[in-house]
Amino acid sequence: MNKNIIRSKSIDELLQGMGMGKPTHPLIAIIDTAKLAYGEERVGMRFSSSLYCIALKDAGCGIDYGRNHYDFNEGVLIFTAPDQVITVTKPQKLNEVRGWMLYFHPDLIRNTALGSKIDTFTFFNYEVYEALHLSEQEQTTLTHIMNLIQSEINERIDNHSRQVLVSNIELMLNYCARFYERQFNTRSAQNIDVVSKVESLLKNYYLNHDFIETGQPTIHYLAEACHLSPSYLSDLLTKETGRSAKDHINDFLIEKAKHLLVSSTDSISGIAYALGFNYPHYFSRLFKQKTGKTPQEYRLWN
Repeated sequence: MNKNIIRSKSIDELLQGMGMGKPTHPLIAIIDTAKLAYGEERVGMRFSSSLYCIALKDAGCGIDYGRNHYDFNEGVLIFTAPDQVITVTKPQKLNEVRGWMLYFHPDLIRNTALGSKIDTFTFFNYEVYEALHLSEQEQTTLTHIMNLIQSEINERIDNHSRQVLVSNIELMLNYCARFYERQFNTRSAQNIDVVSKVESLLKNYYLNHDFIETGQPTIHYLAEACHLSPSYLSDLLTKETGRSAKDHINDFLIEKAKHLLVSSTDSISGIAYALGFNYPHYFSRLFKQKTGKTPQEYRLWN
């Protein structure tokens, strides 16, 4: 564990670290960013928490998130999952940044429908430069839901509180998924360029690498070459082609396998190893899944 990272394990620790006092609810809090202020002494400090965060900001707010720097110069929404790291890069004055930050602990959604599908909201693993850029109407919609959550937090906690809070968080995330789809659609031209680049990267990888030595191309390899996070790249490819990044890699390998099966006399195991598969039976299973035939059946059929 890196001792240079200041960690908050609870809502209480988070708020006290921000100088915000005791929480109204132990598992969820909303912070008005206009009330946040910190000086030069915090620049360079790194923070992490055990919490999920959804943050709307509409002014310059310099932070490093992971390895990337971003200045918010318009209304954007960012998402962080537990244990992700944020670094402060410049001071902030009171009322300098307008917006809100919704934090909630995983225990709030544990054993709920949202808890079972939170990982499907892959934008929690996007980088900051892949933030969701919102229209005024979209900001209004999300802020309305945030206000409902804030009202519930301020009310007396009763037997319905948790369900109401979780339902509103899920509603907010569903809207965010819709808005991200809109963002993918409006950037379709750029996205097509990324699809072409992925195909080119796979072809060049086959020409320039010995799969036995380097292994198969990975999603992280493709994402880094495209200057995107793995989650964002996979979602972009799924949106544009109906196939995830992993599907693109597997389909590419199967096409190469077909060529080798027909054009060479190498054994099935030899072809599997040449394509970077550590276990030939996994190659055979994937090949049949993709083609409906075993490698040997495909070779005989052709």
